[in-house]
Order: sequence, then structure tokens, then C-alpha cells
Amino acid sequence: MPVITCIDDLKTLYKRRVPKMFYDYAETGSWSEQTFRENTSDFDKLYFRQRVAVDMTNRTTKTQMIGQDVSMPVALAPVGLTGMQHADGEILAARAAEKFGVPFTLSTLSICSIEDVAKNTKAPFWFQVYTLKDDDFMERLMGRARDAGCSAIVITLDLQVQGQRHKDLKNGLSAPPKLTPASIANMATKIGWGLGMLQTKRRSFGNVVGHAKGVTNPASLSSWTAEAFDHALDWTRVKQLMDMWGGKVILKGIMDPEDARRAVDLGADAIVVSNHGGRQLDGALSSIRALPAIVEAVGDQIEVMFDSGIRSGQDILKARALGASGVMIGRSWVYGLGAMGQPGVKKALEVLHKELDTTMALCGHRNLNDVGRDILLIPEDFEGRWQGN
Repeated sequence: MPVITCIDDLKTLYKRRVPKMFYDYAETGSWSEQTFRENTSDFDKLYFRQRVAVDMTNRTTKTQMIGQDVSMPVALAPVGLTGMQHADGEILAARAAEKFGVPFTLSTLSICSIEDVAKNTKAPFWFQVYTLKDDDFMERLMGRARDAGCSAIVITLDLQVQGQRHKDLKNGLSAPPKLTPASIANMATKIGWGLGMLQTKRRSFGNVVGHAKGVTNPASLSSWTAEAFDHALDWTRVKQLMDMWGGKVILKGIMDPEDARRAVDLGADAIVVSNHGGRQLDGALSSIRALPAIVEAVGDQIEVMFDSGIRSGQDILKARALGASGVMIGRSWVYGLGAMGQPGVKKALEVLHKELDTTMALCGHRNLNDVGRDILLIPEDFEGRWQGN
């Protein structure tokens, strides 16, 4: 067993053990990948203030996210095709999150279905939905989420038009993977991954195939997906989806204070400052640079979460210091899953927690709920000064 001390260690194993098609799916951004890169590099522009001679006994990272007790302010973000990263991946990740005491979010485009995850876990999980045109499918999907005991839905707002990701197009990304000479040759080198896939029955989109009208196999799924996303999405439609659910709602994909204020007006329980991990609008600000202005605009009226670029517990602390109630992690837990299955997700959470706890202590705090902007040294131009704004 290799010694794992940071998220990059898990990423190295992940790249070695998962087919290139699915590694590239996770480790890619749209177009030039500028926003994808800056989501992580912009964290380096924020510095901590080291404090000493402070009692560091009885430290705690416990807090709440949308009223739910959590062991640290982290939720596993929704990631599509997770069951292609590792057999039964969504089930394994949900179990790891449950045992660690943090929320898990299941994607609509997961491989394991809502019912699969509910049957194999005990803690309520969050369910992510896209803004699709088919009301009949959406109502039945949300009904299934209610029946599964999901405690909140996460509505993704920034995918009505999909950004172009060059690697996915070149790899012919699909689930199950298309068999080409290149993909067969690559998968043949991933023996553990292949054995796992042979032993599971879950190899396609469990929430869609057999549930959406006319979608009975991967071939029909492709044409359905091309037509399903609602290009006419507006705030009226968002409100309709919120009313359709009737429970707690988190709106994900907010990158502008004006949109944040609209979310407040709609009565959402929380927003997620997120640029979809740099996978949608390339050339947009990193999420961490966008966060302070959004917190300033709406922070006392709605819970503001953060997503995109978290690779360490130090990143979590920086986002929290800038006003985020908590963060969503995507790639960090996917690396762990692909590397080692459920133990890998557990290890990712352990690494993040240790880094968060240690850094908090070295900044002079022992309770995460007392942390604020004063622990950071923030460049004067960090948020940017733009012409006309």
C-alpha cells in the first residue's frame, strides 16, 4: 500500500488505474482550460496569517450545511459517470461520506441509480438535477428522490448549453465505453478496473435508462440527452422546478452577484459559487475570486457554498474564511475512488480534514465557526477592478 499524504498522491494512483477516457473526463476543462487551471492556482494568491501562543486543545471542525450537522464543511459534489471511475462508484462514495459525516450528492447522470444508493446507505443524501424540458420525467425523477429519502436537491444552472471539452470529444466518451482499438488497448492495461466492471451490472445511466421515455439502451440515451436540456431556461423555470420538489433547494452554478440576488428572491436555501470546475465557460473568473463579491451581496440572506478548485484542506479553510458556509469537492474524491474505491474516498476525506484542522490551528483558531477573513492576507486586486464595473 503506497503512503498517501496528499490529494496529489491519490491522483497519481487514479491516473494509473483508471482508463484514459474516464481520467480525461474528470481531469479536463473546456476549450483552453484557462478557468480550469486558475480555479486551483488562484488559491495560491491568498496567504495565511500565522498566529502563535494560542491554546489549541479541543479543536473542532464540526459545523452545519443547510441545517445538517457535518464533521467538516465539505459535501461530495455531484459527478456524472462516477460508476465508470470504479465499479459501483456512487454507492461506494456515498458510504464513505456517510461514515465520515459529510453529505453526498448523487448526479442525475450517475451510473448507480437513486434507488441503488438509497438501498446501500442509511444517511439521507442530496440529489442533483439538471434543468430538463421533460416535465413528466422531472416529476417522476423528483418523486423517486423523495421516495429515496433525499434531504435536498441541487439544481445545476450552468449546463443548459454544454461547453466543449476537447478531450471528451477526441476520446469518444460514453458509458459504457465504446470499443475502439485505442480504448480496448488502454482498458486492457487496467486489470483491476476491468475485473470490477465485469462483476457489476451497473454500466449505464441508472437514473435515465428505462425511466425516460424511449430510452432503453445507450444508443437511445445519446439522442435523448441531445434534446433533453432546456435551452429556454430562465428564472421562472427554476422556480417551477423548486416548486416541483417542495423541499430544500441548493442552486449550483452562481458566479455573479446579480444571479445570487435572484436566487435569494426565489427563496432557495443555498447557492453554490461554482463555474462547473472550469468545464463550461472558459475564460470566466475562478470561483475563489468570484466568491467575496457574492458573499458581500447576499451572504446574510442565504447560505453561500463554494465549488471548483478545492484540492486541499487549506483551500477549504480559505473558502470558509472568505465567507463560504462549506465547500463541494469533486475531483478530490473522484481521485480517491478511482485509486482505491471506498477506502480511497475515505482517505481523501481524511487528508482534507487533517490539512484543514492543522492549518486552522496554526492560524490561531480551534473552532472552525470562529474563522473569518482576518486569518488571510488578501491582495488588494484579488477580486479585480474591471472597466465599467
